[in-house]
Amino acid sequence: MPISAEDFYSALSHSIRLRAILLLQQEEELCVCELIHALDIQQPVVSRHLALLKSIGLVESRKSGLWVYYRISQNIPDWIVKVLLETYSGLSKQSPYSADSKKLQSMQDRPVQSCS
Repeated sequence: MPISAEDFYSALSHSIRLRAILLLQQEEELCVCELIHALDIQQPVVSRHLALLKSIGLVESRKSGLWVYYRISQNIPDWIVKVLLETYSGLSKQSPYSADSKKLQSMQDRPVQSCS
């Protein structure tokens, strides 16, 4: 079932979900622990927001060993792809989005680097 405009905009109206989506837009795929580090919030909070994004079909996940990785769904409509690209382009250099990116880049022992 396609993502409705109402679900899409409602999901991104929360700052944690918007910040997570912009990090996923930048990195393509992130482990939950990377999102926890970059957003500086606890695992249950991140998981709850990711579950909502997944429930509407905006993100998808895969498990690799102990790690769960999330990425923007490859089955989203073109209009959502365009909105996400424009949103990233317009906000990525602003706070808190640029700070999230810097914090993620400073994370040592990222799962992609050590556990792929």
